Amino acid sequence: MPIAKLIVEISIPHAQSIKDRRQVLRSLKDKVRHGFNVSVAELDDANLWNRATLGMAAISGSSAYLSGQMRELDDALHRFANTLGAEILDSYVEILAE
Repeated sequence: MPIAKLIVEISIPHAQSIKDRRQVLRSLKDKVRHGFNVSVAELDDANLWNRATLGMAAISGSSAYLSGQMRELDDALHRFANTLGAEILDSYVEILAE
């Protein structure tokens, strides 16, 4: 059964504290969980207030479905980040098939 993962590097230029960073990330994670059937987690510690790494994972019976879902998720993340004053610096999708 294929598993897809999406890793996203985020820049939050306006964040002046850990509270600002947490607010943006919480909003992003909530929007992703609500709009897509994926698991979301922060992959880094909060050493830098203006940077973050999020990881998302999904499982399905179809690699083609997962590819499309990850593409849609990546597009949505760019839109969500833009509305929150953040920027997606890099994203990486990997499909793990057995």
